[in-house]
Amino acid sequence: MEIFLTELETYMYNIVEVCTSLLEFFGIVVLVTSAVRSFVRWARRDRKNIRLDLAQGIALALEFKMGGEVLRTVVVREWSELGILGAIIVLRAMLTFLIHWEIKNEKKDMAENTPTVPAEEASDRDKSAGTI
Repeated sequence: MEIFLTELETYMYNIVEVCTSLLEFFGIVVLVTSAVRSFVRWARRDRKNIRLDLAQGIALALEFKMGGEVLRTVVVREWSELGILGAIIVLRAMLTFLIHWEIKNEKKDMAENTPTVPAEEASDRDKSAGTI
């Protein structure tokens, strides 16, 4: 029975390591993709919502990375490792919170800076656009 539990623990450790690596890889892919996409838009001078899109990509990448760290806590064997993982999780959670706060403020600024057209004017404009 002891051999079975040892083998089971080894398999679980290997599965968690593979899943953790996959989650961290997904986070890296999301981050790099968002950064490259934002850079290309910046280079083309298409800067509308670029900060918002980049921040959302960074936040999603951090979520994947944090998921990997949480999964890694399953196989931690020592308290010192758990303390280090806990600190990493707290730091990433704080970063994610700050980025989400920045996203919310960016959306709010965009809403305030976008001119609103009253419904009647928009309706009249649409009607006049249809007639020649």
